[in-house]
Amino acid sequence: MKNIVVFGAGLSASVLIDYLADLVVENDWMLSVGDRDIDLVESKLKGRPNTHAFKFDVTDDFQRLNEISKADIVVSMLPAHMHVEVAKECIGLKKHMVTASYISPEMLELDQRAKDAGVVIMNEIGVDPGIDHMSAMRVLDEIREQGGKMLQFETFTGGLPAPQSDDNPWHYKFAWNPRNVVLAGAGGAVKFKQEGQFKYIPYHQVFRRIERIDIPEYGQFEGYANRDSLKYQSVYGLQDIPTIYRGTLRRRGFCKAWDVFVKLGATDDSYVMEGSENMTYREFLNSFLAYNPHDSVELKLMHYLKIDQDNDIMDKMDSLDIFSDTKIGIPNATPARILQHILEQKWTLNEDDLDMIVMYHVFGYEMDGKKMQRSSYMVLEGDDRTNTAMAKTVGLPVAIATRMILNGKISASGVKAPISKEVYQPVLNELEEYGIRFTEREDTYRGY
Repeated sequence: MKNIVVFGAGLSASVLIDYLADLVVENDWMLSVGDRDIDLVESKLKGRPNTHAFKFDVTDDFQRLNEISKADIVVSMLPAHMHVEVAKECIGLKKHMVTASYISPEMLELDQRAKDAGVVIMNEIGVDPGIDHMSAMRVLDEIREQGGKMLQFETFTGGLPAPQSDDNPWHYKFAWNPRNVVLAGAGGAVKFKQEGQFKYIPYHQVFRRIERIDIPEYGQFEGYANRDSLKYQSVYGLQDIPTIYRGTLRRRGFCKAWDVFVKLGATDDSYVMEGSENMTYREFLNSFLAYNPHDSVELKLMHYLKIDQDNDIMDKMDSLDIFSDTKIGIPNATPARILQHILEQKWTLNEDDLDMIVMYHVFGYEMDGKKMQRSSYMVLEGDDRTNTAMAKTVGLPVAIATRMILNGKISASGVKAPISKEVYQPVLNELEEYGIRFTEREDTYRGY
């Protein structure tokens, strides 16, 4: 009896666990799910046959090794920094592994060891990264197979509230990890390529340099540059492409308002603010502004950042209660941690809220001497607070890849991402059965 071991049963694991629980019954396999919260695991497994819940402490080396030794494949839904240690032990014990997280340099170093052990370590098989890779590679391969030469590739993804739950001035609620949202763009200069020129955007300009994007039936969005786009030239076989750009989607108006926090320094995570436990929201904001006993915090903010009185940025700020005397209550907190706390009070999805995943690609290419452009987009809304769009787009590709590895449909060993046709085509085909499908359209070539 084959045994699938899942580490972690958080928000993104619900759909994954449901898929695998059905899978093990059909195939007479076993599904074992571990989390530090055993009640959470049991609530998701629901006592179904061929399933087993266990309390899991990832820092317990003996328990971790013991559970891996009993597995045929390990699905790691742990925080990203924990994957490498799990992968090392999977390779040592000759067990396959699947994770949705980015391939870190430390993970890539395990490639040859995984090949020598005959083990598949599949990474980047969630939504972003994951579905973005697969849907892009499907179109890129098709264009190249038809003799096209790639000139431009842009890709954007956003986790947002669904239209019926879009009820605040920011048009945003947390669908991703809140900490990652607060620290977005803070990891150094963003890199991309435009018309053959290498471009770099420093952090303080990331949210001022945006792209305007229209999604049919869903309206206008804006995209800001995300991380290092250049590394995907080799991943996608686009070493000579003139333009490559990866970005994150938000509703219009978000980026300009978010830039206020960046300019103030409120997203800084490098130092602790003294007295943060007793500080109020208003005092937090005021701590970044010049001393003036006669002007209000609102006036100082508007003056410092040149915000007009009738600008809707002030409405967005006011909606966060950031000018209030509410106490923060967190000791020894960094500015970023305090800002995250303030946002979580307003941007957390309510029980009846639905989320939405939006993905958009642009492909510019030359074929038969003619420049052409194709766009491809996908929008998925969640069903409820368990079957969220995020849980579906992360959990389903992970689960499908897990099944394919166990059935021998994915056999090439090493540290992998889902960029080969034998992986992305069946995964995308099955995802369409769950409503995760892309719409394509031909456009007039406009360049970058």
